[in-house]
Amino acid sequence: MIELREDSLVFRFPEVHEDAVLEVDFQRTLRIPDDNREYPLPPGLGRFPLLHVDDHAERLPQAWSRHGGVFLPMHQAEAMWISFRAGYPMAVKVAAGKINALTGEPWRDELTEEPQDYLVAPEQPWLDGFCVTKGLIRQFVAMPLGEGYSAEEQLTGEAHHGGLQIAASPMTAPRYQKILERQRRLERHLHARRIDALAMQASAEMGLAPGGLMRQEIYRDRHGFDAWERSVRSRCFVHILNSAQFLAATGARPPHEPPTALEYSRAGLPWFDYYGGDLTALEGAKGLAGLDSVAQAAFKKEGTVLPGNEPVAPALVRTLPARTVREGDFDDGPSGLVCGTPLMED
Repeated sequence: MIELREDSLVFRFPEVHEDAVLEVDFQRTLRIPDDNREYPLPPGLGRFPLLHVDDHAERLPQAWSRHGGVFLPMHQAEAMWISFRAGYPMAVKVAAGKINALTGEPWRDELTEEPQDYLVAPEQPWLDGFCVTKGLIRQFVAMPLGEGYSAEEQLTGEAHHGGLQIAASPMTAPRYQKILERQRRLERHLHARRIDALAMQASAEMGLAPGGLMRQEIYRDRHGFDAWERSVRSRCFVHILNSAQFLAATGARPPHEPPTALEYSRAGLPWFDYYGGDLTALEGAKGLAGLDSVAQAAFKKEGTVLPGNEPVAPALVRTLPARTVREGDFDDGPSGLVCGTPLMED
């Protein structure tokens, strides 16, 4: 079951375990300069508003009614990152159109072990783009579908699908129970040590194209492939409208355009690095590494450079320890709307 609550997708698997819940939201952010330099993580600037396709079907493409799901607005060349929050381990697949964002392979409903085509939450708290090589991604950037920018078009030569697909599979209940038992033993042990210490102290449709390079590791599954309940999964389509189309479809104005990376840096605001402890990073996808970035594609097509692409030198970079929440400005939105249905077929 998938619900839309306060601009977040909430995946629930009560048939597996009452704790099996995953929250996914889509964060507005800076578009980092697309100049082949490596940049740290930009901030979250608040959630994109999510709306139910069925509520606006008469003003949306007919195919979207078949896919169901939700939609959000993005300005052309605007960037996003995806946030994952879960206490119960989840295997999450992300596709831009029909292209897996981790492997560059065509979408498959099933999880694949090698190459690993899914990320694991909560160990992976966010995904900012396409996994092009070990420790580096190319940022998710919205561009018009059909003009050759999107990852899907570059890899398949076709522009059939835009937006995103998100699919989640929960950990098996027996494996989760083993994790809980280990945690309880550890907590009892730490509690005993704390007591000892206290005693001693006495105290239109848009597609996603690859943008600039960013330092981010996509972690290898440390639980093992047999940890996942592969017969149970839910999938949601996340469609993308440009700002004008969003206004026409909903009557509501989309969020304002975010600042440029240069404007943000001049204001002295922080960038981020994330430390994942002893987790191992995936190597990245050769197919994705060979894609033209938005800036490269624009120069080939038009001989022009994207506006707002000036290089910056982030002076304030904060290191986030594992599972620390990345800063963002979260606005409340409508709650309780049902989003999509499990395993909807094309």
